[in-house]
Amino acid sequence: MTETDVAKLKLMVVDDEPDNLELLYRTFRRDFQVYKASNALSAFEILNQEGEMAIIISDQRMPNMNGTEFLRLTVERFPDTIRILLTGFTDVEDLVDAINSGQVFKYITKPWKPEQLRIIVQQAVDTYRVVKKRTQELSRALRRESLFNAVTTAIQESLDYSSMLQKIVAIIGQTFETSYCLLRPIENNCLTSAEFSYLSSKTPLCNSLSSNHLIEKVLESHHYQQNQSTHEHGLCYQLAVPLTYQQHLLAVIALFEWERDRPWQDEDIELVAGVAEQAALALSQAKLYQRLQEKQEQIRAELEVARQIQNNLLRQSLPEIQGAKVQACCYPAREVGGDFFEVFVHPQGDLWIAVGDVSGKGVPAALFMASVISVLRRELSQQTPAMPNAVMENLNHALAEDLISNNYFITLFLARYTPVTRELVYANAGHIYPLLWSRKTLTQNPNYLKIRGIPLGILPKWQAGFGQLFLTSGETLLLTSDGITEATVLKNINSLEQLNNGIKPSQRSMLNLEGLWQLLQQETQPLSLNSLLARIQADNHIQEDDQTILSLEVL
Repeated sequence: MTETDVAKLKLMVVDDEPDNLELLYRTFRRDFQVYKASNALSAFEILNQEGEMAIIISDQRMPNMNGTEFLRLTVERFPDTIRILLTGFTDVEDLVDAINSGQVFKYITKPWKPEQLRIIVQQAVDTYRVVKKRTQELSRALRRESLFNAVTTAIQESLDYSSMLQKIVAIIGQTFETSYCLLRPIENNCLTSAEFSYLSSKTPLCNSLSSNHLIEKVLESHHYQQNQSTHEHGLCYQLAVPLTYQQHLLAVIALFEWERDRPWQDEDIELVAGVAEQAALALSQAKLYQRLQEKQEQIRAELEVARQIQNNLLRQSLPEIQGAKVQACCYPAREVGGDFFEVFVHPQGDLWIAVGDVSGKGVPAALFMASVISVLRRELSQQTPAMPNAVMENLNHALAEDLISNNYFITLFLARYTPVTRELVYANAGHIYPLLWSRKTLTQNPNYLKIRGIPLGILPKWQAGFGQLFLTSGETLLLTSDGITEATVLKNINSLEQLNNGIKPSQRSMLNLEGLWQLLQQETQPLSLNSLLARIQADNHIQEDDQTILSLEVL
């Protein structure tokens, strides 16, 4: 209930005739707080002191300033006041002007009938109450919208969960002009140790202030609580409101006011509760986002550890082979990947080299990659390792069940090189053809080693033949994964435009083995795989797949 519904409304009568002024005063003194003024200047003094009047009744003909002019000057300052003009029959033009300009609600001609005047004043009272109610509703709506916009802006500008809480408590504290405002987050229906507060610059510190009891009551009831207590700075009105989203209590905000002249009103409580509801939704989303960020950070940390472990599985240093040089590089597209290489020197002197690719990317491929390296090293560490194709059979036997049940497969090229005889024996399980060339014949196409079987993990039993050849001095064997040959790079093409403006057009396409061979022909000798990969990656801005490359050069 508003003030206009409880207390007597203010009514001012302005007339330069003492009898009329006294008559008007006696007529309305029981129902209104009546103020008397004998002229416009006195009326302005009363308005300056008492503020807005619900109704002003003014005579038209007065010295220095007539009633129409006086009422017009009150419009801007007190737009809701209802104005009634007392006039004679000869002032019709002034009446029309006053009514048309909206300054006057009604006019009454002299001499007036008391009953008629009472009816008109009652109409004015009803009109004033409606106007004030609508004004208050509009003011509340604007205040609510302004506060909601401020909270929304603060939430959007917050960098993290903690800064959002601090901005929310500061905005609510400033908007409601509180002496002190406190926000306590809640986890699992228990108060956390964190506190976010706002203290007005005009508020002195109060050592005896405590909100624990009120906040505990909100924690138990999930409803707002209010209280009043006496502190060293006088009477303090307290209000605590829950921030709840989908029946989950996220925080409690407590407001304290020392200079307030009355307890918290329903209008204020409703507005604070509305803001709390909006803030709770934002806090819930922010907390979810924060948890996702923490989870992502945890995953990133775990993947970094996995990346380091996987990297350590690969040879960190390559052996020196008499009469040969081995290079190898492996770059996962993500933190971990399914590509791998192996360089193993058997105690009997044979050099085993391999490049493999597990289908897919990421963690699942990396787990299978670790498994195949482990099994492969076990096979190669035998006193007398089997032929490369037999090793492939053993790998398939050990891994096929898991690969088939998870819809994964592995392509792998495995070769045994004997430095003494320069014999190369190899087997290929669905992997890209290796390139073999001699630096003496770089202008000719390379030799592709095309003996190949199906990938590992396709069938329970793997069978395929092996290839055998002898390398000569100056020959290089290059093994790659499909992340190299399928890299999208910029290629120059010939067209009619080249003849028109001298500019050679270009397009992006997969590198393929043919493009890789063209790059190899352009590389300076001796071959550097790091330099070759740098050229490919510089032209391939987005690495979509793991990239692995290995070379064996006979000196």
